[in-house]
Order: sequence, then C-alpha cells, then structure tokens
Amino acid sequence: MLQISGLNQYYGESHILWDVSLQVPEGACVCVMGRNGVGKSTLLKAIMGLLPIERGNISFRNQEFAKRPTESRVRSGIAYVPQGREIFPQLTVEENLRIGLGARSDKGRDIPAEIFTWFPVLQQMLGRRGGDLSGGQQQQLAIGRALVTKPQLLILDEPTEGIQPNIVHEIGDIIQRLNREQKLSVLLVEQKLPFARRLADAFAIMEKGSIVASGDMTQLTDEVIRKHLSV
Repeated sequence: MLQISGLNQYYGESHILWDVSLQVPEGACVCVMGRNGVGKSTLLKAIMGLLPIERGNISFRNQEFAKRPTESRVRSGIAYVPQGREIFPQLTVEENLRIGLGARSDKGRDIPAEIFTWFPVLQQMLGRRGGDLSGGQQQQLAIGRALVTKPQLLILDEPTEGIQPNIVHEIGDIIQRLNREQKLSVLLVEQKLPFARRLADAFAIMEKGSIVASGDMTQLTDEVIRKHLSV
C-alpha cells in the first residue's frame, strides 16, 4: 500500500533521513521505533508532504506522492495524527471534527456515526472546547478528526505520549479494532514496547536517520532491543 524507497531529507545543511526504505502492506500495522531524535517524526512529516525531501520515492496505492501537496495525499486516503495532537483548543469538539471533513474526497459534510461508536466520550462533549479536554480525550479527538476523512492508511505519531494508562489501553483497543476489523492500514511511531508489540505486525528501528533493523514482531528480540532501543 505505502512504499518508501531511498528517502533523503535535510534541515538546512543537516542530513536527517538517510536512504530510508519502508513499506506498509495493505491491512498491516507497522511500528517505527527508535530513541529520541533519530528522525521518526521527520519521516512521518515527509510522508505527509509537510517537509520537503531531497530525493527518494513515496508511493501510495501505486501512485507517486513525493511531489504532491499534503492536501492531495490526504484526499487520496492518508490520515495523520501528529505528535502532540495539535487539536484546535479554542474550537469545540464538534468544530474540530468538522474541520477534518474538509479533506473528504467524497465531499461528505456529516460526521460519520462510527466516530462516536469508537469514541463515545466525544459525543458527550461535542460542545466543549478542545483545550478543556484531558490529554487522553484530546488524543481521541485527534484520532477521531483523522478518521472523519475515511482514510485507508492511518499514520500516528506517539499516540500514547502523556496519556494515563487506562486511556492508553482504550486507544490501543480502538486502533486494533480499526486495523483488524475495518482493515485500516496503520503506520505507527511508538516508544512503549508493550503497546507496539500488542498492535503491530511488523517493526522498523531507526538510528541516526536510517533504518537499522526491521522484520515482523516475532523478530523483535531482547537482543535487538538491547542493541537499538535501550537507553
């Protein structure tokens, strides 16, 4: 579904991504892992067109995306939940969700009912400002806003960051259901190993802007973790 090959990206004179190649098969959940500052978020932003790339290829459902604007990538079926959630704190929950509707390829103007099936708390808080929600509720809102576009690929950057454990488990349940029952493909950046092991079919580990290890989750051994993930 998503194929990345030979991706290179710079911040000014700093070479951040080095020949990154990665793929997300249709219906799969792939987790990108790595210590802080290795380029994980930069990779996701490059996939979404939020950062320019120097060279390399990005294709989604056999369409080349490397030179497409962000809005075109979203309309083609990719949704992105950034690190830190980036909801609009002064807007209500309903207004935040409706902003996502603007990226629908079918021009739909109604919030899909299934959003409230997955996140019932959002229906209860439709009139509340986004900034008044807890961190876990804001994350649910951010994911819900992404899902109103009815994507085929959901990209999540550190969805468990700063969230209490019970909500982390609940969000994991929802992502798992979307992936396994709705066949929504997922690309996930995550630091929490138990969460990653529970959700992902495959992993890719980054170091200094490069993929240094990858495979299915059964290959994420203690030796690999000690070598590439232990602090």
